[in-house]
Amino acid sequence: MTKPNPIIDMATWCKQHQITEVECLVPDMASIARGKILTADKFLEGIESDSHRIPESIFTQSVTGDFPETDGLVPLTDIDVIMRPDGNTIRLLPWRDHPAAQVICDCLYADNTPVDLSSRQVLREILALYENKGWKPVVAPEVEMYLVAMNFDPHETLEPPVGRSGRPETGRQAFGVDAANEFNALFKDVYDYCKASRIDIDTLNHECGAAQMEVNLLHGEPLELADQVFLFKRTMRQAAIEHDIHATFMARPMQHEAGSALHIHTSLYDQETGENLFSQGQESDTPLFLSFIAGLQTYAPMMMSLFAPTVNSYRRFVYKEAPINTHWGRDNRSCGLRVPHASPNNRRIENRLPGADVNPYLAMAGTLACGYLGMTEGLTATASEQDNALVLPRNLPVYLPNALDNFSGNDAVRKVLGDRFVDLFCMIKRDELATFNQVITSWEREHLLLNV
Repeated sequence: MTKPNPIIDMATWCKQHQITEVECLVPDMASIARGKILTADKFLEGIESDSHRIPESIFTQSVTGDFPETDGLVPLTDIDVIMRPDGNTIRLLPWRDHPAAQVICDCLYADNTPVDLSSRQVLREILALYENKGWKPVVAPEVEMYLVAMNFDPHETLEPPVGRSGRPETGRQAFGVDAANEFNALFKDVYDYCKASRIDIDTLNHECGAAQMEVNLLHGEPLELADQVFLFKRTMRQAAIEHDIHATFMARPMQHEAGSALHIHTSLYDQETGENLFSQGQESDTPLFLSFIAGLQTYAPMMMSLFAPTVNSYRRFVYKEAPINTHWGRDNRSCGLRVPHASPNNRRIENRLPGADVNPYLAMAGTLACGYLGMTEGLTATASEQDNALVLPRNLPVYLPNALDNFSGNDAVRKVLGDRFVDLFCMIKRDELATFNQVITSWEREHLLLNV
């Protein structure tokens, strides 16, 4: 069957929804939304002529907004690349006061080849490896975040916001229903916005930190779910601002509170039969499942810069409940890799290593790449861990520089992700690290100023 022309689809969709303005979005390396805002007419005209363009250099932009020098190690000229909207991603922009839309764009060079530095393309390349094997991965992300009082001074510490009771939280309220209801007006808007934007929220619960929340998304195809996480973060921030609150996805925004994660559940199906390739009967794991786990055990320490991409990411791992190694266990949350109780058709592995600050495309690409390497190399998993894995030795990088060295120095990682992407990602992150190292912190002023 011939697919409908996406240009006609978007034109029809815009007409049906009386759209007057469109935001064309490109996730950069940190999954910050870059792009252009156009009138609906200009948007549709530009699709027909491929005239929506953006500098290739946006993929080199760091989280600070700087453009690191590539020193010729990554061949790069600051040319324009084509922004080609993906018709499957066009959605309403529900917080606008006029009919507006947002659409995620793929980026291509003039010869129609994809921009290999795009995180969305990196995930696509990993999914192509699975497709060539006849495998269909399905993922379900869990996104944690903090609600904080509006903060206008970066030197001030963050505080929980005041809820509808007129009081901020002062203690931890894990799974507290009434504590979550303190912000029910906000989450009513979040649910409405997500429904309008085709972001499929499954559940909401209060996490263990003060005003820390978790939203689970329904399972589905990895690229679609990465798009939804990318858009959900944007939606959550916008809705929170409308309620005079900030929503933050920092991995650890407050000193005495737990960090925020983005756990990724992954299952694997046969493309033809729909059979779960991780299950063998009611109770048995397949060799493929154990090799997928072994791939995560072996290669997750090499992929940690995708799972923990900022200097703040590593502060999450010093809190007592965050994973510190790649042991796996059945319904064992102390492990970095957890196999939840599930029916055979839903058997899956939960990667608990990524923080909420990840680029969702890269976190999913890294998770699937680890599993792919494990399965294609026939790796063998360790025995499942029955006890507390948090008291066992750490085998994950402690700081971002160690993670980047692991990432850039592994040949298998380079083979599946590409040298150009790996080299540029490391350059951007090392530039961010150098910028961070110029900052003198309040801890240094407090403890060193008059004591050393």
